[in-house]
Parts: sequence; structure tokens; C-alpha cells
Amino acid sequence: MPQIAQIAATYASQIFWLLIVFGLIYFVIGKGMLPKIEATVDARDHKIASDLAAAEAARAKADETEAAYRAQIEEAKAAAMKTAQEAKAASTAEAEKRVKAADAELAAKAAAADGLLKAAQARALGEIESVAAEAAQDIVAKVSGLAVDKAAAETAVKAALAA
Repeated sequence: MPQIAQIAATYASQIFWLLIVFGLIYFVIGKGMLPKIEATVDARDHKIASDLAAAEAARAKADETEAAYRAQIEEAKAAAMKTAQEAKAASTAEAEKRVKAADAELAAKAAAADGLLKAAQARALGEIESVAAEAAQDIVAKVSGLAVDKAAAETAVKAALAA
């Protein structure tokens, strides 16, 4: 069977060239290119790891900065609150002083006005008594025809007003 012998010779040369191609691929790709690819991958992994570490450090620093900022804000709020309370207390004390001064002034004015009112009332009452005494003298003189002295008329008017 010459065909089988020819197939075996054909296969032998194909297997030979297949082994040579696989050998070339193994040495060119496996020994030449693969280390370069692995080095690139390792460098990339190292770069990613260093970037992640830098990002973590930046985040930690940002957290510290934020904490310091919040602490400063809280301190400022506390200081503002304290200042506002002090100002409120001072204005309340000042307002109380002004109210007390105004009350004292109004009390003095009211006392003076009350004194003037009582004096005016006493003058008016005195005038009313004298007018009433004169009117009583005139009425008694017209009604009964008798003359009443001024002192008796004033005594009678004072007794009538007191009752």
C-alpha cells in the first residue's frame, strides 16, 4: 500500500513543521513576549495599588480636614451663641435700667400732678363752698326775707357737703 507509506511520509513532514512552528511560538511568545506582557501587567497592578494608596491617604487627609472644619464651625457657633446671649443679657439689663428710670420719672410726674390736682380740687371746693354760701344767703333772703350772715351760711354749706 503505497498510499499509506505516502501518508506516513506526508504526516511526518507535517508533524516536523508543526513541531518547529510550535517551538518557535513557544520561544518567541513564551520566552520573548510573555515576560514583557507580565512586566506590563505587574507595573499596571503596582500603579493601581499606588494610586489606591494615594487615594486612601487623600481621603484620610480630607476626613481630618473635614473634622477640623466641623470643629471650627462648632467653635464659631458656640462663640456666636455666647456673644448673642451676652448681648441679649446686656440689652435686657439696659432696658430694665431705662424702664426703672422711666418708672421713677413717671412716678415723680404723677406725684407732682396729683399734688397739683389736689390743690386745684381744694381751690375749686373752696370756691364752690363760697359760691354755695352766697347762693344760700341769696335764696334764704328771697324765700324767707331773712338776712343770714356769711359765717352761718358757710357752716351750713360745709355741713351739707360733708353729709
